[in-house]
Amino acid sequence: MNLYDTLPDAAATVFGAEATGSSAYDVLTVDVPVGSWIPSLEIARDKLGCTYFDWLSAVDEPGTGFRICAHVVSLENHRVRRLLLRTTVPHSAPSLPSAIAVYAGAEWHERETFEMFGVTFTDHPHLVPLLLPENFEGHPLRKDFVLAARVAKAWPGAKEPGETHDPDAPKRRQMLPPGVPDPNDWGPLKGQLPPAPTRPTRAPRRDGATPPPRRTRSAATDPTAPATAPDTTAPAEAPSRPPRRTRSVTEGSASQAPAPGVDVAPVPGEAEPPARPPRRTRSASDGSASQAPAPEPAPGEAEPPARPPRRTRSAADGSASQAAAG
Repeated sequence: MNLYDTLPDAAATVFGAEATGSSAYDVLTVDVPVGSWIPSLEIARDKLGCTYFDWLSAVDEPGTGFRICAHVVSLENHRVRRLLLRTTVPHSAPSLPSAIAVYAGAEWHERETFEMFGVTFTDHPHLVPLLLPENFEGHPLRKDFVLAARVAKAWPGAKEPGETHDPDAPKRRQMLPPGVPDPNDWGPLKGQLPPAPTRPTRAPRRDGATPPPRRTRSAATDPTAPATAPDTTAPAEAPSRPPRRTRSVTEGSASQAPAPGVDVAPVPGEAEPPARPPRRTRSASDGSASQAPAPEPAPGEAEPPARPPRRTRSAADGSASQAAAG
């Protein structure tokens, strides 16, 4: 069994008595003290096979310190197994030995962590700024870093709502986002700005009367109706609707009217519908409506000319197109 498979339960056995381990999202996490930082990286590389260095960074934990994290990976036997080593340095003395001697790829990661968090890595050969300009002051990824963009430079957009071109016109106090102090307390204009205008209080009513209570509407009232005084008289009764006729299962729907000859009991108090005339049925001998005999002419009316008998063709005669050819 690989030593990596015994983690995180055997973290104290592998990395020392003060090491603690946990596992989440297929990543093993081991926390070690500052004095065991470099030996723990060597154990991960030599004993656990974590020869691939991925990244190194820090997290600012208020009230705790800077938590330094190093993510290394083992690629043995075509398996990807990840390990996250962590240690914590205090805010008062953020210093940690450099890991370049164990993982050479940590060189620029430590430069970035030093630049963004202010953590000093001893024995680093070239600990200089990496991303920010040389005259930049502070460490922007610390939780106590002041977002001074609105303090050092005025807002470049349009004027605030309610502000006019008259510099003496009253305006509301500008909202400051989290992390931005008052420009009169911090920044290049400290102590040079007048105090922010306060919002004027609303003048009381001249008559001294209290405003009437606001009328509330329930879900039953019409929201579009004008607000009127409530009517104390009893509402007029709405005209009652006639009872709706219900149909039973035997009656069916309106499209399923009973067939002729079927007796249906009338509904009490309802007029009986007129009886339908019996439907004429035709037998096979009568034929269809087109084969019905011609009606007899009325007295004094000329008889219609008789139709000649229809000529029938036998198989020997052939069709009409074959008659011309004959």
